Order: sequence, then C-alpha cells, then structure tokens
Amino acid sequence: MELNKHLADQGANEALVELFSAIEDASKIVQSEVSRAGLGADIYGAKGSENIQGEEQQKLDVYADECFIHAFRGSGQVAGLASEEQDNALQFDESLKGEYVVMIDPLDGSSNIDVNVAIGTIFAIYRRVSKSGETLIEADFLQAGRDQVAAGYVNYSVSTQMVLSTGNGTHIYTLDPESGTYQLISENVKIPADGKVYSINEVNLDDFDDNLKRYAQHCKDKRKEDGKRMYTGRYIGSLVADFHRNLLKGGIYVYPATVDSPNGKLRLLYECNPMSFLAENAGGKGSDGVQNILDIKPTELHQRCPFYVGSPVMMDEALPSI
Repeated sequence: MELNKHLADQGANEALVELFSAIEDASKIVQSEVSRAGLGADIYGAKGSENIQGEEQQKLDVYADECFIHAFRGSGQVAGLASEEQDNALQFDESLKGEYVVMIDPLDGSSNIDVNVAIGTIFAIYRRVSKSGETLIEADFLQAGRDQVAAGYVNYSVSTQMVLSTGNGTHIYTLDPESGTYQLISENVKIPADGKVYSINEVNLDDFDDNLKRYAQHCKDKRKEDGKRMYTGRYIGSLVADFHRNLLKGGIYVYPATVDSPNGKLRLLYECNPMSFLAENAGGKGSDGVQNILDIKPTELHQRCPFYVGSPVMMDEALPSI
C-alpha cells in the first residue's frame, strides 16, 4: 500500500497527506544524491561554515535543508519551519493559511557522509497555535512533544525507508526504486519490551553521572544462565541508524549530559521529540533522565537535552526512578 493511501486510511486529513507528499518528494531528491556518492554535484565534504550550534556544516546538510524548505514552501500546507541548519524559524508568507509548522533535522549523522554510513532526515509536525493567515508567533514553534500531530524519519541506507507515526502506531515504508513511491512494509511496529543492545558512546564514560556509569557497567556484567553476555554495545554515531536498529531489534540509546555538554547535545524539538513520539507509539519510552521527553515545555528553538530512548525494560533499568 502506498504511503499516501495508508495515511488516509489512518485518518490523516488531506492537508497532512499533502504535507507528507512534500516530505516524500524532498527525501527522494536527497536519496538520489546520497546514493550517487558524489558522482553528481560537488556536495560532499565540509562547506566551510557552521550552523547556530557551532557545528561544521557539510555541503549535503545545506543541500538537504534547501530541498526540504523548497518542498514545504511549495506544498501550501506549511506556514513555517524550524531547521537545525537555520538560525531562526522561517515563515512562508505565501502559505500562511497552512495549518502546520514543521521542525526538521534535514540530515542527521552528516559527519558520516564521507564514510558512507547510514544517515537520515528527522521531522516533527505540529498544528500551529496562531490563527490561520496571521503572522506566526514563537508559541507556534515552542510546543511540547506531546502536541505533535505526526513525526518520523527517513533512513538513507541499504534501502531508503520512512518511519512515521500520526499517533496511531508506528509504521515503516520502503522507497520502491521502480515506482518511485514509498510502500508500507510494516504496520504497527512494536519495539521489543527488552533488548540486547545498548548504544552509548563510552569514550565519554568518565563524564557520565554515577547512575549512568553504574548502568553501563550493568550492561557489561549482566549474563545469561549459560554465562554468555546479555547485552552488546553498538554505537554508530547516527541517531537515525542507532534508533532504527533498536526499534526493530530492541535496545536503548543514550546521549547523556556530560562535562562538555551539561545540557546534552541532541536538540529537543527536531531530534528528541520526534524520536520519543515514534518510540512511544511503538511501545517504547523516551526521557531526558528526569521526565518524559514529550512532557518538556521548550523555551528555545535549538534547545538541547539529555536523551534516553528505547525498550521499556532497558529504560526502566537505566532510569528506575522515572
């Protein structure tokens, strides 16, 4: 079943279906360039500039950002957008009657581009709180994750897949290269209650708080009855890739606060919120270590936070007080 038909069957209105058509179109353009591995335009390597977070922008970061901005602007359904690659939120004056705003990381894991590791696009969709046709306001963008209308990501890997939720389960679609359409392959995906993988960058272990240090050691020490290890460590360094594996196989992903990043490194609005929304709709959990990610009221467009997400049993072990 094609993406748009499945969305309609899930109860998505026409405007939301059209918005997803824009995501589909832009993602196919990005996928085409990613799959050519630099054979086309010179969009690989560093651009020589930084985004607002002080991170070096890759050429493909900027290319992907421009693709999605163009698609959303042309859809007529999106009044504004906040992107990791843009200092400030964008307002689309030509579609101010649009009822949605989008938060997006156009190319997650872009530091892996030159080594051909899986990368992705992460997005969150909200219904604007300001009146249709009027100038957007800050509150349109600073909404809690619980208010998301839909969220998802595109995983550019061996195949290109879109994982999304409109609040009625989490679903996976694969891009069919012959028809050029996303086809439903897994409906109502459920993350395993427990898992075998913990995804933590342990090079920062000395900077973790004591509770997380104990949990990391627990993952190393826990054994099955036959003496074999219960868990294994897997950390790709691309949130989309790490999350996708854990969604299907079971596991936990952690990017905590550290000495260098006391507020965490991942962004709440366009990384942690959409991934937590997907996890919760698949039976998993997302937290900043203190509370459910989806309950956090953001105060800044590029706000960072610690991030724990994954299988409920592993989440409960890592954060027993949550």
